[in-house]
Amino acid sequence: MSISSISGAIPQIPIPAASPASETAGKTGDFKNFLESAIGRVESSRAGAEQMAKDFISGDNEELHTVALATQRAELELDLTLQIRNKVVSAYQEIMRMQV
Repeated sequence: MSISSISGAIPQIPIPAASPASETAGKTGDFKNFLESAIGRVESSRAGAEQMAKDFISGDNEELHTVALATQRAELELDLTLQIRNKVVSAYQEIMRMQV
């Protein structure tokens, strides 16, 4: 029995390609847009899991294992987002402590 890759099961977050500083100087909203879209994906995943749970409770054609998987995926995405936020805040605080 072979083990297949789980890369299809995990949503990929697109990472903007690195570009020279002169090109990124004019793109002030890129990072903001990237964060907004990432947070939007996490929120939509949470909302989808919540809707699946409501459908399961109301007796619609929803399987228990798919509800559990969607709920777990939404929870993991939120945990990952919080960890990334914590790392960014920590890096910002470290930069602010540097002496020039």
